[in-house]
Amino acid sequence: MSWGALYAQLGGVNKHSTSLGKIWLSVLFIFRITILVLAAESVWGDEQSDFTCNTQQPGCKNVCYDHFFPVSHIRFWCLQLIFVSTPALLVAMHVAYRKRGVKRDLIANRGDKANEEDLESLKKKRLPITGPLWWTYTCSLFFRLLFEGGFMYALYFVYDGFQMPRLVKCEQWPCPNKVDCFISRPTEKTVFTIFMVASSAICIVLNVAELVYLIAKALMRCSARTKRRHSYAHPDHMSKDKAYMQNQKNEMLLSSASDSSTSKSV
Repeated sequence: MSWGALYAQLGGVNKHSTSLGKIWLSVLFIFRITILVLAAESVWGDEQSDFTCNTQQPGCKNVCYDHFFPVSHIRFWCLQLIFVSTPALLVAMHVAYRKRGVKRDLIANRGDKANEEDLESLKKKRLPITGPLWWTYTCSLFFRLLFEGGFMYALYFVYDGFQMPRLVKCEQWPCPNKVDCFISRPTEKTVFTIFMVASSAICIVLNVAELVYLIAKALMRCSARTKRRHSYAHPDHMSKDKAYMQNQKNEMLLSSASDSSTSKSV
């Protein structure tokens, strides 16, 4: 599946997302996938051919490269983006399942009267993030955060930081001794690595903010629902309070009327 097909799938989720979710998708495709496809791949190129060591020992260069770069940065970021985007596809499948059920009910109720306009409006309808869809959406955010944090830690652990060194010293077998190996364009690669890590950090912040927003909205809905249930469960107390207030008003009116009649008689 190409990046364009992935964008088409996530675009359907974007319609049912919050504003923060739409910003996350824009950051994902503009600052991560586009930079990765257009710039980062050309910067790294054929990494192993540009990796040089000051020895002619057969196999030493390959072993040293495998030791310092067990996974290519480009392939690592591609794997990260696929894992990060996968939870959003769960939301897309949930929305498609819900709409398929509504479409089935619509056809069952109206039969042949279900015209194309109703079906088209059903496709364009935005589902509210409540009920089961809320659970699916929040779970997708949680897994996004888990994958983003895990891949950032793995990148730091595998490459011993986010900075690309100019020189590495290798003493792996079959190298005859400690040899010096040089990495091509280390400064440019460091800039792109920091840029990709910063973009990933921005996505983490957006996911956390969206998760907090959804939880706060759910708590507000639960609070409003509890208040309504409380008011429906105790209507007698409210009627008694209203009757008591009305009696107090009547007593005040009677007392004021009696005072005015007394003053007139005097």
